[in-house]
Amino acid sequence: MDLCGHATLAPAHVIFEHLGFSDESIGFDTRSGRLTVNRNDDVLGLDFPSRPAAVCDFPPDLIAGLGMAPVALMKSRDYLAVFDSEEDVAAIRPDFSALAKVETLGIIVTAPGKNSDFVSRFFAPRAGIAEDPVTGSAHSTLIPYWTGRLGKTKLHAFQISKRRGELFCEFRGDRVGIGGRALTYSTGFLRIEL
Repeated sequence: MDLCGHATLAPAHVIFEHLGFSDESIGFDTRSGRLTVNRNDDVLGLDFPSRPAAVCDFPPDLIAGLGMAPVALMKSRDYLAVFDSEEDVAAIRPDFSALAKVETLGIIVTAPGKNSDFVSRFFAPRAGIAEDPVTGSAHSTLIPYWTGRLGKTKLHAFQISKRRGELFCEFRGDRVGIGGRALTYSTGFLRIEL
């Protein structure tokens, strides 16, 4: 995976919360270059590369897989399918076998939000992920799109998967800021006897 929000946010959370790291910023060297995570109270801010999408043709399996045609389609690493309303995005019941035929890592669906600037969902059946609950890498494409459409650089977003996630976004030209919260799900100890 060239870029992954979960794999960046989770270790930063552990380092900040459980390993006593006192600095306000952590850097990771990755396949996508240097990624930093900044701590601001309970919000962790990811600094990711911007991945603007370009208008493209509609692959037939995409529309079949989503069950409805978007009003616009673009592509970066992933397809970005734009719909008219949050209700449209929430109503999508994907056919994952059809979406798995679409030659891309993932499919982002998005629309204006009722209580946010935009909403999204992310499907990646070719990568073994039917629907991801919150997807940092998708926001590398969503943020430049919505900045261009809304004319603002600071955006509030919800990924409206079953679990839902709230994101605080910022367009920074060739970079994007993606802020969110992390919670520790479990802790444990490993005892090794020699």
